[in-house]
Amino acid sequence: MPYHDNPLDLAFHALSDPTRRAVVSRLVDGELSVSALAEPFDMALPSFFQHLKVLEDCGLIATEKRGRSRWCRLQSSRFDEAADWMQAERRRWSQRIDRLEDYLDSIPESDPDHGKPV
Repeated sequence: MPYHDNPLDLAFHALSDPTRRAVVSRLVDGELSVSALAEPFDMALPSFFQHLKVLEDCGLIATEKRGRSRWCRLQSSRFDEAADWMQAERRRWSQRIDRLEDYLDSIPESDPDHGKPV
């Protein structure tokens, strides 16, 4: 699988992992220390830090050292970019479906007994 450095590709890659999605979900309510954030996950702290690094490298979260603790918070701009892309794709596919519907409406219906247009 080729490695992509497009910010949107990196964000979707980061969100493809259930642990990272759970981290994002926990940060929706506000920032948390890494130790509080890692608490419900059954993994070693170094492994958890790897997940945080992926999220931070793609811009979904930001971390900050405060005293002896590291704190994490969401970065909404990357989520806005992903939402904008998904909305644009939704519009594009909706337009395609509308065109298909128009095309299908323009085809004469077949006679179910003979398979010929009526």
